[in-house]
Amino acid sequence: MKALSRLNAIIKKEVLQLSRDRLTFGMVFGLPLIQILLFGYAINTDVRNLKTAIANQAGTHLSQQFVAELRASQVVDIIATTATPAGLEELLRRGKISIGVVIPDDFDRRVADNRRAAVHLLVDGSDPTILGVANQLRSMPIAFDSAPPREQRQELIEVRPYYNPERRTPVNIVPGLMGIILMMTMMLFTAVAIVRERERGNLELLINTPLSSAELMIGKVTPYVAIGLLQLAIILGFGQLLFDVPLRGSVIDLYIAGTAFIGANLALGLLISTATHTQFQAMQLTVFILMPSILLSGFMFPFDGMPIVAQYIGEVLPTTHFIRLTRGIMLREASITELMPDFYYLIGFTVVAMAIAAKRFTKRLD
Repeated sequence: MKALSRLNAIIKKEVLQLSRDRLTFGMVFGLPLIQILLFGYAINTDVRNLKTAIANQAGTHLSQQFVAELRASQVVDIIATTATPAGLEELLRRGKISIGVVIPDDFDRRVADNRRAAVHLLVDGSDPTILGVANQLRSMPIAFDSAPPREQRQELIEVRPYYNPERRTPVNIVPGLMGIILMMTMMLFTAVAIVRERERGNLELLINTPLSSAELMIGKVTPYVAIGLLQLAIILGFGQLLFDVPLRGSVIDLYIAGTAFIGANLALGLLISTATHTQFQAMQLTVFILMPSILLSGFMFPFDGMPIVAQYIGEVLPTTHFIRLTRGIMLREASITELMPDFYYLIGFTVVAMAIAAKRFTKRLD
């Protein structure tokens, strides 16, 4: 009985401690809920509404009928038109669209001809999922009065994959993996930075220094920038050595984008550090942010295929913007000047998160 009484006492103590730890208590309910929502709603393998532009050089009633049928399929979301295929290639390189539709000026004659494809799809093949969806469009049922029966003709639509014609998965995964690895390490390093000082008793020493809160924050993150750039070089080197992942754009642009992303995650880690009291809590919050960053950033699933609410959440995450930058620079040979909105977002995120972290940090032990 005495053993049972002692066991009951320690159980009550742990329950009381958990009830006082609001963050841990919230994670007990919040983490399963977030994961159910992410996997149940945000993750959609039935991709729809891929951003698409059209170059309709025919301008005939028949070509307009084809565009209407394409729009009704809900597989694509037509957001722009261009005069020439070169305009579509420009939008593909800048990451503005996933699919470009070329309707040639002799479209009507091609529809009646069973030897030539009447439509060309220019597809961002760096993501094999998008290429697979584009291939499904080839069998889209479209009825033209002047067309021969389907069984008597070749495919109406020809798919032309860009950037990854071999459909090799590492070509798509490795640039995104740069963001995931850097996010995990950089955010975790700084998430425990302040609370570690508090737990070890070193915060009292910092209080007695003339450092301002902003100076302390910057001093904490600066050494990790070099570590992050080293990690970027390691991932890039092994990606090229082991998987033959191309670097078609400028390596300088890649490192500029990487520096901005590293800064964003270090600032986010510091913000977490100022909001927690123990290293365990800091790691909990890091994991809480990690899962949405992997699932909602376009790393595993096409961003355009996710529900609108999930896209809004994904746009807030720095990883989403960095993956766009890495895939654009490495695979599509885009320059950073063509991807400036994502770069500016990372800079702005860093400034805002660092300012909030500095404001939250007070040089006192409590």
